[in-house]
Amino acid sequence: MDEALDRALEVFWRHGYEGATIPDLTAAMGINRPSLYAAFGNKEALFRKALERYRAGPIAFAREALAEPTARRVAESLLCGAVRMASDDSKPRGCIMVQAALTCGEDSEPIRRELAEGREAAVVAIRERFERAVREGDLPAETDCSALARYLATVMNGLSVQASGGATCDELRRVAELAMRAWPG
Repeated sequence: MDEALDRALEVFWRHGYEGATIPDLTAAMGINRPSLYAAFGNKEALFRKALERYRAGPIAFAREALAEPTARRVAESLLCGAVRMASDDSKPRGCIMVQAALTCGEDSEPIRRELAEGREAAVVAIRERFERAVREGDLPAETDCSALARYLATVMNGLSVQASGGATCDELRRVAELAMRAWPG
């Protein structure tokens, strides 16, 4: 089951939610259509299961980054993790949370909305971590934590888009370094 989900995740990651067809998914997973429906219900349910795998695997660095001892280390770890993940040649380039949402049409509105909510939840988690840093004196009191969190998430999403367009790991790393020059304090 885990191996089949990993294969489905890769198909969704490469082709987006709408671009991933049932024949693509069943071929990659090594199962037939009735087995896919029996095991997962439908394409939407399979996508959600694949997202769970993604959150537990390739994007797990984000959870770890939020535990860093300083806000600066949080930001550096998030950006470094985004660069590593987005440019890992053993996986599809970019981030499924960005890539899959870019290709969603009206019929896939629930998926597009869910992906947007997931990205927004990441912004909230980063903002809350930065607010804690302000309370602890790690960031200046006048720091706009909402804007700083949105800035960091925007750079991370941009790294994903650039990676999917062919930017190299070194190019992405230089962008992350430049982004850190705007760090407050």
